[in-house]
Amino acid sequence: MSIRAESASPEAPARTGVLPIVLAEGLGTGLLVATVVGSGIMAARLAGGNDAIALLGNTVATGAILYVLITIFGPVSGAQFNPAVTVSLLARGDVPLVKAAMLIVVQIVGGILGTWLAHAMFAEPILQISSKLRDGGPQVLSEFVATFGLVLTIFGTLRYKPGQVAPAVALYITAAYWFTASTSFANPAVTIARALSDTFSGIAPGSVLPFIAAQIAGAWVAQACARVLFQRGSN
Repeated sequence: MSIRAESASPEAPARTGVLPIVLAEGLGTGLLVATVVGSGIMAARLAGGNDAIALLGNTVATGAILYVLITIFGPVSGAQFNPAVTVSLLARGDVPLVKAAMLIVVQIVGGILGTWLAHAMFAEPILQISSKLRDGGPQVLSEFVATFGLVLTIFGTLRYKPGQVAPAVALYITAAYWFTASTSFANPAVTIARALSDTFSGIAPGSVLPFIAAQIAGAWVAQACARVLFQRGSN
């Protein structure tokens, strides 16, 4: 969930070919989703019906894997792992349209494969459709807020503390799991992938489009705010 910065930073991708970038984005998104879905299954099995404990386990695993994935894949692809982040870069003119489209496709495919991997590891049916409704205005508002905060965190950290993107994003998502009613999906690729898992972390297909619309809107507003807040040359 990092991005390419004009200034040098550990999370800014080095000049590299298309294949490493595609592989990094696909693997990164896949491993992220496998962690979200897999830790949700494990947490639900061990929590004995206590959803608070299950969510805590799910949260810790997700925050931890984000730190790792951004650290190792940031120098290769920018570690976006998120179509909302890619769209915000496109809106800023930092990523060309064709590359953005390619990255979004890879992120979605990687996320779906990550869901199937998690199912396989926990002896779940590979092909599933979630029945977990996440409907209503508060849920949609939560996804707007979660994604707005994520994108603002990325741009702000890159502007002032470029070496701290991995911990900043990991900590933000860890917090957002608990301060948003939706538990902070904040990622269209993850949302689509989680619709294919009828487990603790799932989301019913009917809830997907409102979530994605809110995520894209939150990302767009965040990048617009970032232009004002984090102007180059400002202190």
